[in-house]
Amino acid sequence: MSPPATKIPGLVFCAGQTATGDIKPATNLKEVLELAGSSLDKVVKYNVYLADMKDFAAMNEVYIDFLPKPMPSRSCLQAVPPGDGTVIEIECIAQA
Repeated sequence: MSPPATKIPGLVFCAGQTATGDIKPATNLKEVLELAGSSLDKVVKYNVYLADMKDFAAMNEVYIDFLPKPMPSRSCLQAVPPGDGTVIEIECIAQA
């Protein structure tokens, strides 16, 4: 099993954090970043994977409300979920 984050000098790479059922609950990226010595305001890139792009508006609402401004760059793609009810997976890269 891979660790929730990998730290190299100056950067933290967070593995994908998932949520099942409702798209709106926040993932635990905040806690993973803090354990690695970083924070949400140091994120420079998010990759978001949705099981269904119909959830984009709900995800974007949470993204705008939850994250510090200015928001970093983001990619959002539809991806086939693992079959466990996962509706979203988010990974990020942050400054250490």
